[in-house]
Amino acid sequence: MQYNHQEIEKKWQKFWAENQTFKASNNSEKPKYYVLDMFPYPSGAGLHVGHPLGYIASDIYARYKRHKGFNVLHPQGYDSFGLPAEQYAIQTGQHPAKTTEENIKTYRRQLDQIGFSFDWSREVRTSSPEYYKWTQWIFIQLFNSWYNKDSDKAEDISTLISIFEKEGNATVNAVCDEDLIPFSSDDWNGFSSNKQQEILLQYRLTFLSDTEVNWCPALGTVLANDEIVNGVSERGGHPVVRKKMTQWSMRISAYAQRLLDGLQTIDWPQPLKDSQTNWIGRSQGAMVSFEVDGFEGEKIDVFTTRPDTIFGVSFMTLAPEHELVSKITTEAQKTEVEAYVQATAKRSERDRMADVKTISGVFTGAYAIHPFTGEKVQIWIGDYVLASYGTGAVMAVPCGDQRDYDFAKHFGIPIPNIFENVDISEAAHTDKEGTVIANSDFLSGLKYKKALKLAIYEIEYRGFGYGKTNYRLRNAVFSRQRYWGEPFPVYYKDGMPQMIDAEHLPIVLPEVEKYLPTEDGKPPLGNADVWAWDTVNNKVVHNSEINNTTVWPLELNTMPGWAGSSWYFNRYMQSEEEQKENTVFASKENLEYWKEVDLYIGGSEHATGHLLYARFWQKFLFDIGLVPVDEFAKKLINQGMILGTSAFVFRVEGENKLVTSSNTSNLKVQPIHTDVSFVNASDELDIEAFKNWRPEFKNAEFIIEEDGTFKVSREVEKMSKSKYNVVNPDLICEEYGADALRLFEMFLGPLEQTKPWKTSGISGVYSFLKKLWKLFYNGENFEVSEVTATKDELKTLHKTIKKVEEDIENFSFNTSVSTFMIAVNELTTQKCNKREILEPLLVLLSPYAPHITEELWSQLGHTTSISTVPFPIFDGKHLVESTKNYPISFNGKMRFTLELSLELSKDEIEKIVMAHEKTQAQLQGRTPKKVIIVPGKIVNIVG
Repeated sequence: MQYNHQEIEKKWQKFWAENQTFKASNNSEKPKYYVLDMFPYPSGAGLHVGHPLGYIASDIYARYKRHKGFNVLHPQGYDSFGLPAEQYAIQTGQHPAKTTEENIKTYRRQLDQIGFSFDWSREVRTSSPEYYKWTQWIFIQLFNSWYNKDSDKAEDISTLISIFEKEGNATVNAVCDEDLIPFSSDDWNGFSSNKQQEILLQYRLTFLSDTEVNWCPALGTVLANDEIVNGVSERGGHPVVRKKMTQWSMRISAYAQRLLDGLQTIDWPQPLKDSQTNWIGRSQGAMVSFEVDGFEGEKIDVFTTRPDTIFGVSFMTLAPEHELVSKITTEAQKTEVEAYVQATAKRSERDRMADVKTISGVFTGAYAIHPFTGEKVQIWIGDYVLASYGTGAVMAVPCGDQRDYDFAKHFGIPIPNIFENVDISEAAHTDKEGTVIANSDFLSGLKYKKALKLAIYEIEYRGFGYGKTNYRLRNAVFSRQRYWGEPFPVYYKDGMPQMIDAEHLPIVLPEVEKYLPTEDGKPPLGNADVWAWDTVNNKVVHNSEINNTTVWPLELNTMPGWAGSSWYFNRYMQSEEEQKENTVFASKENLEYWKEVDLYIGGSEHATGHLLYARFWQKFLFDIGLVPVDEFAKKLINQGMILGTSAFVFRVEGENKLVTSSNTSNLKVQPIHTDVSFVNASDELDIEAFKNWRPEFKNAEFIIEEDGTFKVSREVEKMSKSKYNVVNPDLICEEYGADALRLFEMFLGPLEQTKPWKTSGISGVYSFLKKLWKLFYNGENFEVSEVTATKDELKTLHKTIKKVEEDIENFSFNTSVSTFMIAVNELTTQKCNKREILEPLLVLLSPYAPHITEELWSQLGHTTSISTVPFPIFDGKHLVESTKNYPISFNGKMRFTLELSLELSKDEIEKIVMAHEKTQAQLQGRTPKKVIIVPGKIVNIVG
């Protein structure tokens, strides 16, 4: 009987779905294990073979844990809000919900055909109102919380109001805005309601503020730093400018130190931890105030990690966006400064941070007063200073910082004579954290620390600064000017934000005619006719009913993509029935049972986006008693990337002529990507298919090889639709099967490494599966013997058990595949068809190749799924050698070998060897002088 992968795989996928084989229970006597993938955004292109890599790895581990007796939760869902669906809606007029639903159907079909053991009963979609009801609810909890530095956690805003009512804000130790105005309890109690709300916004964990943002005019929305690549939007490559807007923000900075400390408690890749550590950017130093000459009351606050270098300050540099720039710039410098500010607005923060070579800036014409010497120092603006980092101002010390030194030299800013002709490398050193240390402080780390401490003491004593721990981590902008996202549960009463009561959630996205911003620049929700909140009837009503007494306008922005993905792992802990009831975001009992994700697998590109925000939300939910742990994932693995092998044809520049790859050496040619489906295994292009695909080359001249073929050039690069090197898993599953795809992706190399895809290589894995099948079949007949296994067969099995278990525990899936191949080859040579060997072999292989193993398991007479059969137990006795193949030597030269028991004594070995016919033939009647025997090693007959 032939191995028919298509028939077998459809059969078992249907069986798993109908029997809900992988449905997890929230009540089990088994130990729990939670395996999670970073859930996908369902794009219109569907999956390519690079996407399932991490899913296959997590599925192998989830299946393995079931075999080991665990109650495994292995869910899946969709991160289904996002810009691509909205952009498609803008282009075609189709509602994003419709295209998203179609894309999800494609993803679900593709995921199912690869045989993943997902518990689909718990599926979540971030764009489902039933789900985002709780995203809105969490937003309200954040709004109603503040961060108490004394208790080092978030607390309900009511506790802060209580302090204000009794004491004012003088004793409050909170993470809050820095420009607070002190007030007494009498002041507070006398403030209007609006004034009180304005003050509370300065303390809330989510708040409204005027913020410098990355504005993308083409997309009509604000973008996060991680959504910008090389100064343009990641989606579509559109220009991005800096712009000040009123935005919702999250006070993630409150959790900076806890986010750093938490990294020590979780088993995550060190490069990822390093990325988060650098992003959070903890540094110690001092806040110092410089008065602005001629502007009474105006000060420039600077954070510096080197307050001991303050005497070396030669000038100040402000970020172009700094609020003082427009106030202090002189008339003579105004035109130049404004031009520079406008030019800077076109560059993203990431580009400005990365550009260490360009020296640019403009003098404002104003001066600051040095707090120690009283001397005037010039105030410049420069785009290497960021408004969002620190205070948006730096005190420039050319003697201690290379960039300051280069800036001063470039613009001819006076430098103290002592440093004027000294190379910066001689003037300073850098410690292991990258902090610049002046020569005077370089003699010892203790001296440096002492200098820092003394400088802070002196600054505090003189009253123009104080010691401070600073973080690079900025508060996260939480508003997006787009349609396809979670609506805020917010209406505005007299200009102040009000939360809608939780019992009235979700606030569902309204219908709109256009998905672009309005003509007057409002977000797309400004196009909605029914988008006002009736506070009497507690429902969304038509805008015409707004009366500013009982009906108020709703928030027009939506939440960013990371909102729904910051807590979805907790939602999966709810069963299907509990999700339908939808009375809580996740029940306490379920959260206590599952606690956290035991294994999380996903891409490293999310290090400072999703993963940092999710850790922040988890810590907040922990603070208010909603989750039992403050880190959501114990272990995380970043899978590598599968690269595609692109194909290129070459066009002669200026001509409609294409040349085969071997004829390009003496020509000026332009490489053009071609779809890899037009190229065979010998790198030969199907010219007619290419012409039909690219009509502009329909009449092109093709210069071919002497043998009549046209060869392409190959290059390994990122697998991408735009490079036409995508391999569709549907085609692989059709030709070779899902089991072969799963095994091949693991066989390509270590999980964490990047590796190239080559479809031709999958045939070897497919041959292995057919060879496995033949162990059970003799022609058309299924023949499995009940005879006891031999010593060699048991040895093959148990060394396979040992290696595979070690490999799975160490996530070395590629070496497991090699082990399976070796085992099947050995069993084939041994002509083994014994149940005692083949049954446990199937269980070992089932996490990797679930379909073929389910089929053969049922053929062995079992009526239940192989997926929960106990994992085979390794018995080391089968690997202990009982015999030795002794080399029998004469005068040191080996003449033949003889297999003997290792339990024999020297005398017994000698008797057997001397009586052997080959020994007698060698001696020819002579008596040896002596017989040297080393038990377990050699026999040497001398003389």
